[in-house]
Amino acid sequence: MLGDVSMSAVELEAFTSARPRLFAIAYRLLGSAGEAEDAVQDAFVRWQAADRERVREPVAWLTKVLTNLCLNRLTSARARREQYVGQWLPEPVLTPDDRLGPLETVEQRESMSLAFLVLLERLTPPERAAFVLREAFGYGHREIAGILDVTEAGSQQLYHRAKGHVERERSRFSATDAQARRILERFLAAASGGDLAALEEILVADAAAWADGGGQIGVARHPILGVAKVARYFANWFGNVNMERLRRLNLDHIKVYIVEANGRPAVVAYADDRLLAVMGFDLVDGRVGAVRTMANPEKLRFIGDQLDGRDRGEPLLAFSIAEL
Repeated sequence: MLGDVSMSAVELEAFTSARPRLFAIAYRLLGSAGEAEDAVQDAFVRWQAADRERVREPVAWLTKVLTNLCLNRLTSARARREQYVGQWLPEPVLTPDDRLGPLETVEQRESMSLAFLVLLERLTPPERAAFVLREAFGYGHREIAGILDVTEAGSQQLYHRAKGHVERERSRFSATDAQARRILERFLAAASGGDLAALEEILVADAAAWADGGGQIGVARHPILGVAKVARYFANWFGNVNMERLRRLNLDHIKVYIVEANGRPAVVAYADDRLLAVMGFDLVDGRVGAVRTMANPEKLRFIGDQLDGRDRGEPLLAFSIAEL
């Protein structure tokens, strides 16, 4: 028997207090802030319709419901992404943000990184859920087993299988925030100045670049691999080719800032008041190993809303296209 949709203050508070954690789990599972918000809202609808008097542990109940909603979304998302135009990347989010859970440990910060979220795409939905719940949120295998409706041994198996896949390809972020900022400043100075030699010096030999325009923005639809090709790509991206496109859109004043996104220093580029792109970087031994650029307007909405009204400080780059 379904409970009455009317909700007591205590029952509403149970959901409200759990909401940030639910969103944090959903974002890591789905790689999409918009879809995470929808999943959390669906969990609230289920909570409204539940026989809440029989729910002994609301947070555990909501986590189970939310996780299974995300598993269903992951299954359907795989089919949709096969039809996606160009490369698919996770939606970037501004951090720190109370909705994304604690980012105090290396594991918690890594679980937010774009590189890590891309790696998780290679796991099955149950493996991804077991891994995220264990690594990022510290759930025990007994709890995970209850959430996923598997045995405790089954939870351990899912986790170890996922960990094996991830460990083979994960890269460690080896720079402090201050070091990262200096590297990004050098990268932007070289790219905006079209200095290929300086760019190649900043990039590792097997550097890679990915860009997600969703078929709406003119970015590379295939990975750019190798130091020379990546250097040329970003010299052009910041150079005349991209500037001409912005002129056609009647955009003029360009400002580039360094912010923290997904637990790491990132670059955001604005034309007038329009957010053009967010660039996330993998840094290894003082150089840039990979760059992931989100330019799909639909997937910039969440971080755009986060950035609106925030003091971004002084722009690292600022110029007018009309002056070029």
